[in-house]
Amino acid sequence: MAPFARPARMLARSVSDVFARCLRSDLATPLDVALAKRQHAAYVALIRDLGIDVELLPADEDHPDCCFVEDTAVVLGSRAVATRPGAPTREGEVGPVATALAARGPVERMAPPATLDGGDVLRAGEHLFVGLSGRTNAAGRDVLARIAAGEGITVVSIPVGQGLHLKSACSLVDGRTLVFAPGVLGDEALASFRAAGLELVAAIEPEGANVLALGDVVLASAAAPETARVLRARGHDVRSVDVGQMHAADGALTCLSLRVPSPGAWCT
Repeated sequence: MAPFARPARMLARSVSDVFARCLRSDLATPLDVALAKRQHAAYVALIRDLGIDVELLPADEDHPDCCFVEDTAVVLGSRAVATRPGAPTREGEVGPVATALAARGPVERMAPPATLDGGDVLRAGEHLFVGLSGRTNAAGRDVLARIAAGEGITVVSIPVGQGLHLKSACSLVDGRTLVFAPGVLGDEALASFRAAGLELVAAIEPEGANVLALGDVVLASAAAPETARVLRARGHDVRSVDVGQMHAADGALTCLSLRVPSPGAWCT
């Protein structure tokens, strides 16, 4: 099995001036665009301080959600898949990301009727867990499964009954540990993770279910201090990051980047 390692490089996209018009469940709470930009800049700066190269694409002022770049592609070893986001208004975000990824290797594009958001895709070794949610359908899963099979990766379906994406409810802390939001994913989903050899750790706060594992360092939301405490007690090097405006827009830490693995390795 390929080893788990920090990304070789990462792709991010700046927050647009129209971020306040992004798709979100809570329309009553106003978004602070200037604060969102500062929080995003701090996120990118922290990752660069860890020695990881971050390619920052410019914002698209026609697409308020463009900073949530994870939804537009899935990186699989030597190739990438440009997705077809489940929200039709987001389809225009895909092209520039696909172009940037094409500089490193082949990029395949999804076509109708497939829909898939990258936030519904969680890699764990030679498994891809794909959430079937309001944004990702079975056709999208099947396209990804076909491409992943060429990389020796198996797709496992996970029903997502609550929340926006699979990774809103769970994420990897390292190559063998999954943190999850209790009560959100069903017993069948949790059993699938255990069958893949993952150890499960319950998040204390809902925001703690989405962490970003970068090799030996784990980024956790500042909104989840108790979850961070639990992870530190388990020996993890946890760095807290304030992404409150992204949470208000139904986003989280993994949403803000695409991770490109080193040759022969894999990353979250």
